[in-house]
Amino acid sequence: MSERVNVQKKTPANGTKRPGTPGAGTKPAGDTVSAAKADAILPSLGPAGMLRWAWTQLTSMRTALFLLLLLAVAAVPGSLFPQRPANPAVVTQYIKDHPDYGKILDALQLYDVYSSAWFSAIYILLFVSLIGCVVPRAIVHYKAMRSQPPRTPARLSRLPEYGTLVIPAGAGIPAAHAIDDAAALLKKRGYRVEVRDRDGARPSLGAERGFLREVGNLVFHTALIGVLVSVAAGGLFGYSGQRILVEGDTFVNTLVGYDQFTPGTNFQSSQLQPYSIQLDKFQITFDRESKGKFGQPIDFKADVTTKENPGAPAEQQVLKVNDPISLGGTSIYLTGNGYAPVVTVRDAAGNVAMQGPVVAKLQGDNYYSSVVIKVPDAKPEQLAFAGFFLPTAFVTPEGVSFSGDPELFNPQLTLNSYYGDLGLDSGSPQNVFELDVKKLTPLNARNLPTKGIVLTPGATHTLPDGKGTISFDGVKRYVGVDIHHNPGQGYALFFALLAVAGLVTSLYVNRRRAWVRAGTHEDGRTMVEYGLLARGEDHRLAGEASAIRALLAAAWPLDEAGSQPAPSAGADNDRADDGAGAGAQPTQEQPAADSLQTTAGSPESQKDQ
Repeated sequence: MSERVNVQKKTPANGTKRPGTPGAGTKPAGDTVSAAKADAILPSLGPAGMLRWAWTQLTSMRTALFLLLLLAVAAVPGSLFPQRPANPAVVTQYIKDHPDYGKILDALQLYDVYSSAWFSAIYILLFVSLIGCVVPRAIVHYKAMRSQPPRTPARLSRLPEYGTLVIPAGAGIPAAHAIDDAAALLKKRGYRVEVRDRDGARPSLGAERGFLREVGNLVFHTALIGVLVSVAAGGLFGYSGQRILVEGDTFVNTLVGYDQFTPGTNFQSSQLQPYSIQLDKFQITFDRESKGKFGQPIDFKADVTTKENPGAPAEQQVLKVNDPISLGGTSIYLTGNGYAPVVTVRDAAGNVAMQGPVVAKLQGDNYYSSVVIKVPDAKPEQLAFAGFFLPTAFVTPEGVSFSGDPELFNPQLTLNSYYGDLGLDSGSPQNVFELDVKKLTPLNARNLPTKGIVLTPGATHTLPDGKGTISFDGVKRYVGVDIHHNPGQGYALFFALLAVAGLVTSLYVNRRRAWVRAGTHEDGRTMVEYGLLARGEDHRLAGEASAIRALLAAAWPLDEAGSQPAPSAGADNDRADDGAGAGAQPTQEQPAADSLQTTAGSPESQKDQ
């Protein structure tokens, strides 16, 4: 565009070329420029250049922040849709309930978000981007920390914070000693100091501090990499599982001991530590005072006996909600509880086909629970029972039973009975809390002449047609525990705290540079000037200048009449513009600045900061 403007300035109004102008009588200038642009050949990056460009874009801080935001957005579907690792049955049912788009979501891996290809790609790109961003910056900062402070500027008066001091001739402090004193004071304030031209006529020093700011920034980004690695290690080598424990039961940390087990990607069975935990007693405290929340549970306490390994001594511990216990590198959490009626089922021959507690699944208020009992060992035909357990049974005038209280004041077991093939011999997995009665023949039910089975503790009911008996022997409590092993959990916490510390350091530490120059006036006074500069915004730079001035003033017997009253960036810059800087002629109003000789042309002025 600028070329067209320049050509048009040389072209007369009639559009013809001036005589003597190159190209006069030939093509118009616009056509010449267009032809030159058309003939221009841009250099090709090539494969290596494209790779360097892509690497530069990937390792920029802007890309790292974008990938971090994208990772947070990519995790959102994990909370919107059921996840297969957490509960495969729920995912299967979700696909059945939504046949129109359920399979599409499955193809997009939205039921396996955190192990999907697209989530892993974002995760890996973020990891690479942070490493590519941190390593070069760390190298540059290391070199900067080992390098000397910048050279002293030729005109300190142009710095944001500037001031001068005058040491009387009778004080006996020459310029070299004044610079040494200033260097000692700045070192005490944490500056890295270099003295220049100490034995010359104009000795000076350069000082710098605040390297922790960039260190904190690097620590923050390095800690983010540590968090990513820790989370990845937890996903690769960790595992989680669930187990229901009835009072008196013992859980041993083996694969067969879990009711549900979710391993990490690189999980090995050798990672399981052979500890054991036994539920001795479970207690619930219910609210008996509040009218609005009467009967609500307010405290849960599980007394357990644990062993770190088979040969270790037993240890009594207490497991409570939000207060897990740690065994073998795993954390065990209390997550649920309920009642387990103890029943005995005998078959037609009178043999015990099933005996023990049956876990009742909570369904409603006051621990109203469903019960499913499957007896595949009954002969000659398999038996099954389905119904409800009521801790405190009440019956409405219509004959409907309900639980009136969560405590065991009037426990009752109400069941329907069936016989036939349970389908367990085929090897197909079944839900222990559900009973498929399509292929079963009912024996007892409310809509049959035999009616349903109603049992209280100690009662026995005889099944029709001589199929056997069922006895209600008592009630036990059970708890549900979640077991988690995450080898990267502790490291993730450490790196998270380290990231916070690095971020706070980078926010509150300021990078500053200071220079001091001294010289001797013709009358024997030692003239000192100083200036400060901040790397970036620093609203506390003026306070730092005042503190340094106060320290220097306390170290020397100053001539107050010849010193500037206080550093002021605006006033000093105005004076510098008027020629009252380092090379100004002496005046009565500015004795401090007057006495300093200019350093223009000296080695120090070769690199004015």
